[in-house]
Amino acid sequence: MTETRPETRAGFAALIGEPNAGKSTLLNQMVGAKVSIVTHKVQTTRARIRGIAMHGDAQIVFVDTPGIFRPRRRLDRSMVKAAWGGAADADVILFMIEAHRGLTDGAQAIIDQLREHAGKTPVALVINKIDRVKAEALLALSQQVNAAFDFATTFMISAEKGYGCADLMDWLAREMPAGPWLYPEDQVADLPMRMIAAEITREKLTLRLHEEIPYQLTVETEKWEEKKDGSARVDQIVYVARPGHKGIVLGKGGETIKAVGQAARAEMMEFMGRPVHLFLQVKVRENWQDEAERYNEIGLDFRDGDA
Repeated sequence: MTETRPETRAGFAALIGEPNAGKSTLLNQMVGAKVSIVTHKVQTTRARIRGIAMHGDAQIVFVDTPGIFRPRRRLDRSMVKAAWGGAADADVILFMIEAHRGLTDGAQAIIDQLREHAGKTPVALVINKIDRVKAEALLALSQQVNAAFDFATTFMISAEKGYGCADLMDWLAREMPAGPWLYPEDQVADLPMRMIAAEITREKLTLRLHEEIPYQLTVETEKWEEKKDGSARVDQIVYVARPGHKGIVLGKGGETIKAVGQAARAEMMEFMGRPVHLFLQVKVRENWQDEAERYNEIGLDFRDGDA
């Protein structure tokens, strides 16, 4: 008697929503590893980051898109275009809102665009941070948002604490189309390590610095050298847009960049499971946001920023 193998499933789930809705936190929760930048500051995810989760016989590839907002600069426009591109390529779309903020004007604007971009792709409403509001307020919010769009289903979760995430994962696994897995079973992200390392350093800078500067800097992994002892030497450049920002990034006596480097190195070592030697330089490049090469390094299309 021949044993029948279970049918494998694989597909893409795009996370869309306003900046800071918790998309990156949910991605990391579902994948079980930190693959996307998570900070309290908005607009931190720039590229479409793919995290890969296994659930039974299903492989779910999460696409953590940049938060959708009203774009002002070329970089903003490229990020928003990347977000909608991630939604268009997906098998399932997860639209995330924050429970305590409710249906904001920004969220309503995204719903209006969903009608154009979603097509026949099933869209689930994911209400995040449910621990911040009372149950009756959650029910009222769910009814309000579902009246604005024909969602396939609704999930109420806390991405940070994991509440409700198992039910969401069960549903996603069932929604994935039948087919072979797209990535090896033990792979958690499809970004090259050079880019993940740059994102780790950029996160540490974002957490350390004041409000304005993080959006006017970028981090590139200039060189990656595999050592014979199994360690890796990683050389990165932090590009800032103004000469005055260089001193802020370096800090007094270099203390800021040193602390950032130590935190980034520790996280890289934990992520890769081996020693890392990290070397950071800070350079002023006033027009980096208008250079196609910088966009390629962070996984965006420069042409998407054309007005």
